[in-house]
Formats: sequence, structure tokens, C-alpha cells
Amino acid sequence: MKILIVKLSSLGDVVHAMPAVQDILRALPEAHIDWVVERGFAPLAQRCQGVRRVIASDLRRWRKAPFSTDTRGAWRAFKAELQLEAYDAVIDLQGLTKSALGSWLARLSPGGQRYGLANQTEGSSFEAPARWVAHQAITLPAHSHAVTRSRELCAQALHYRVPDELSFGLVTQQAQVSRASAGMASASGLRGTVALVHGTSRADKQWPLAHWRALAQRLNATGLGVVLPHGSPAELQTANDIAQGLAHAQVWPLLKLDALTDALDTCSGVIGVDSGLSHIAVALDLPHVQIYNFDTAWRTGPLAESPRQCSVFAQPTPSVDAVWQAWLGVSAVA
Repeated sequence: MKILIVKLSSLGDVVHAMPAVQDILRALPEAHIDWVVERGFAPLAQRCQGVRRVIASDLRRWRKAPFSTDTRGAWRAFKAELQLEAYDAVIDLQGLTKSALGSWLARLSPGGQRYGLANQTEGSSFEAPARWVAHQAITLPAHSHAVTRSRELCAQALHYRVPDELSFGLVTQQAQVSRASAGMASASGLRGTVALVHGTSRADKQWPLAHWRALAQRLNATGLGVVLPHGSPAELQTANDIAQGLAHAQVWPLLKLDALTDALDTCSGVIGVDSGLSHIAVALDLPHVQIYNFDTAWRTGPLAESPRQCSVFAQPTPSVDAVWQAWLGVSAVA
């Protein structure tokens, strides 16, 4: 059976779709699964166990110059790659116009079907074309975690029960981790490193700089080094500000997504705000505390099944003590 998953973005959403792929493979071991995703997240989809082919889209870039020669040529190439094979099932896990377009363009085998969402769930986006394109639009509970939503949609589309086991199937290559990312872990006298994921796409999700510095000092005092990833000049400045004056802190170089995933997997744990990197930490099953300024962890945060991971919520923002106690809890289980 040939199955096409359509989940274009964003980073966290791509991570949240991975368990659905693992469920399909448990139920249908002979299935061939391809995935349409935005090019920037393709390295992560390629790391998802069981995905045979990743079809990269540049919709975000194409929308900036839709009628340019380059865009027209790239669009034709994307469409040709998407239609190389015919699929028995095309499953739109995103429920947006852009994902519906990918589902509609995909070629079906005789008897093949397109599946998608029939309704919006709390806190998620939904656009009507996703329902119109689907041969079968599936209604899901309004109060659904992002991971559960994708798993349930695939299970209903392909007629199996969601398994009790949860696996993301995210494969890493620790042997290829750069010297810069592994150096802190081998520093003399340290028992490990913790990555502090301070960067996020929204300012209202950020945690105060003073809190990060106080947390880093506590980690250093217990023999743990601190490593600081970043993805923009502003995040680099914040990373440098957190590291300033600390005995055991290292600002990582700017790493590509696949290298960054490998680097995170060398850490003893991760503490971070609601961001794509934090969701990668969940997928890697690392000891992890996720910090929320809004009561939305129920739909995007670590699932309650894992004692090694938890979320901390408070307004206007969680205290250092609350995050520290949560870290002590998850790191003790590890």
C-alpha cells in the first residue's frame, strides 16, 4: 500500500505528525510512506523512521514571487515529483488550503482515496478547502492534542486502532555530531550538559533573561554544563547574554536542522519554551521541561504518558523555582 502524508509545516507540527507514521507501520508493515513537507523541515521528515521519500515544497518562498520564472520552474518540478507515483491513500494532516492543494495534486491509484479533517480542533487552524478536497473528511474530538489528532486521523482513514505505544521514530546520527556540540559534554568535571532552548517565534512565549541565567547557574552548581542553540542574530545575542560569566556554558554555532537534532541527542536533557526544538527534545525522549506562559501545553506539550517530560505553566510566566523543581523531577526519572 502506498500512502502519502501531507504535513507541510511548522517545525513542531512536523514533529507531532511523526507518531502517526509509526502507527501506520505497526498496523501496515508493508506500507510505503512518502511525505510532502516544506523544504526547511525536510531534513527532519527524512529522519522519521519508515518514510521512504520526502517531497520538498517551497510554498512559503513561491508565494513571495508567484509569477517569476524561477517560481514557475520550481512549481513544475515539484508537481512532477509529487506525481511520480500513484497513492492508495493521501492523508492531509494539516487541514489548511496549502496542504489541501498538495493533497489535490497528488495522483491516486485506482480506488485510491484522499482523507482530511472535517472540523477544526481547539487551538488549531482549519480551512474549508481541506474538507472539500477529501473524499473522506473525518471528524475528530474538538479537544485534541496535536499528536493525538494526527494519530486518530490516520487510524480512522486506514481502519486500525491507535496503539497504546507511542513512538516518534526520530533517528539521529550521533557519530556525526560536530566537535563544537560535543565539546561541552566531555568538559572536565561535568556530569553532562543541558540544552536551554530560549528561542521562539513569538515574543509572548519567551522566558525572562534573568530567569534563564538563574537556571543556568543552578545547573552549573550541580555539575551540569549549559549549551545554548540559536537560529537568528537576536537569539545569538540572548544566548551570549545567558552564557556571560557562567563557568560552564557554551553557545553552539549556527547548526542546520539535522545537525542540531543530532547535537540535542547528545545532551543529558533540555529545558525550553514552546518551540520546535523543544518538541524535537520530546521526540528524542530526552528529560525535558517545557515552559508555557499560556495554558496550551495540553495540546502541544509533552504528553502525560512520559515521566521523563513535563510542562510548567504560569502567568505571566513560570518562576525559576517552578521550572527547577520540574527539572529535578524529570531528571531523577532519567
